[in-house]
Amino acid sequence: MVLQRARLNQWARLYKGVHTWTGIVAGMALFIAFYAGALTVFKAPLERWASPPANTSAWVDVADTQALIQQTLAQDPTVADEFFIHLHPLEHRPAAMAWMVAAEGADEHDQLAQVHYQSFFDGDGELVIEQASPSPLAEFLDVLHRVVGLPFDTEYTRWVMGIFAVLYALALFSGLVVVLPTFAKDILSFRLGKNRKRMWLDAHNVVGIVSLPFHVIIALTAVGFAFHDGIYMAQDKVVHDGTLIQSFRSGLPAPDPSPKEPADLLPPAKILAQVEALAPEFEPTMLQYLRVTSPMPAVRVWGNDQQGMGARAWGSFAILHPYSGEVLNTDYLPSHQAAAFTAINTIFSLHFVTFGGTLEKWIYFILALAGAWLFYTGNLLWVESRRRSQKPRQPLPVQRGNARWLASATVGVCLGAVCGMSATIAATKWMHGWVDNLLLGHQLVYYVTFFLAIAWAFTVGAARASVQLLWVAAALTLSIAASSLLGWAGWVPAWWSHGSVAALGVDAMAVMGAACFGLMAMSTAKRVYSGSADSVWTVEAPAVTATD
Repeated sequence: MVLQRARLNQWARLYKGVHTWTGIVAGMALFIAFYAGALTVFKAPLERWASPPANTSAWVDVADTQALIQQTLAQDPTVADEFFIHLHPLEHRPAAMAWMVAAEGADEHDQLAQVHYQSFFDGDGELVIEQASPSPLAEFLDVLHRVVGLPFDTEYTRWVMGIFAVLYALALFSGLVVVLPTFAKDILSFRLGKNRKRMWLDAHNVVGIVSLPFHVIIALTAVGFAFHDGIYMAQDKVVHDGTLIQSFRSGLPAPDPSPKEPADLLPPAKILAQVEALAPEFEPTMLQYLRVTSPMPAVRVWGNDQQGMGARAWGSFAILHPYSGEVLNTDYLPSHQAAAFTAINTIFSLHFVTFGGTLEKWIYFILALAGAWLFYTGNLLWVESRRRSQKPRQPLPVQRGNARWLASATVGVCLGAVCGMSATIAATKWMHGWVDNLLLGHQLVYYVTFFLAIAWAFTVGAARASVQLLWVAAALTLSIAASSLLGWAGWVPAWWSHGSVAALGVDAMAVMGAACFGLMAMSTAKRVYSGSADSVWTVEAPAVTATD
């Protein structure tokens, strides 16, 4: 029995070490990913908030989009490769027909490298094709989420994200092994009191266990998103003997080499009627036309099904033939999927929260913020575990250099990311009409703020910086709503304030977020200026003279 207990203790120490170091290595990057991910749960409202009101007088109904498509393709045949027909006007969307052209040398997954175009009829009924300038804010925040704070969504940055996701999965598994043996006892005796480290450890463990299913889904799908190209290549060679692409095309008609004329395209209204007959509960939002003059033309009808699981971030879709209206594929349409696709699409939907409604999005928002809190507190617990306590009638000890370094890095990176995101959101209306390259403007605002916060944390120390950066975060977050208020009041004519519930929700959340950061700053200040002096979290702590 003694030998068995010793062996269990040995395994517990091993897994605790794995959990600690994987968390420390990946924690700060994952904090950025989770905090940005929480914001992009409401990506659509953020896009509307960040875009000035558009002149929608040129908007055409679905019945009139056939003429718009034909005239646009006649003037620019290259658009036939891929274009979109939006079905519902929004205050920031001036045209029903839009398309994107990838910048030279850009990665196919990098949405920020796309140049946007749109076409519409002017007041005289003449076709106008122009470059559009949608706000890149929401997509930039999404990139920060997808590639753990790196500026570009490329194959290499996704590999970096994948490595962090693997470390994340290891931290989850090892943490579960460490916590489970005593969790039932600990969760029933949650210890509130003077022992702050014990209290924070209990809170860390409880939040981690309660949100474990969410974290398992996010970790595994993130690994898949990072390495899916390599996974497909391996499958193609090992399982499918080079025929994987054919398996994806199974059930589709053979390529038809006969010439295709855009004038013969089925009117969008008839395509939508086909989908309605197929799935009456499905609510189409957009048509995505692909290769309409090639031997394999297709149109994806994107939309939402409140009772189903969306296949991708844009929702679900059915694939139809754009000339005949024949339904080609329903693998990505809820209630029309085979078992294998149902399982795969469910995993995607659970990551993108493309199921349910507003309630589910709020749950994910809270879980994502809780995940960011887990990574932040994990590092703080490591620092506290290496704290040198003052003994009776002894001078203050010199705290370990590595603990002070990690404390400053954690405060600088995590609060710097929060400040940077609030700053770049608030800067949206400030840059309007003044900055030509909006993406570069958002990147500069975010990264300058981010690195200044890190430099400040190392300059003044984690204790002072934690209070000061929380106040900065509160001020910058409040300025998001302030910019809308100034636009609504007309005090800054170039600014705007949408009247939609979705856009107003962004301002309301900014006010609540600023209040939370302010309360956190006041609470932290009590600890920093009135707490025990024998800690890196007090301004009374002596300077480090040597590094341990």
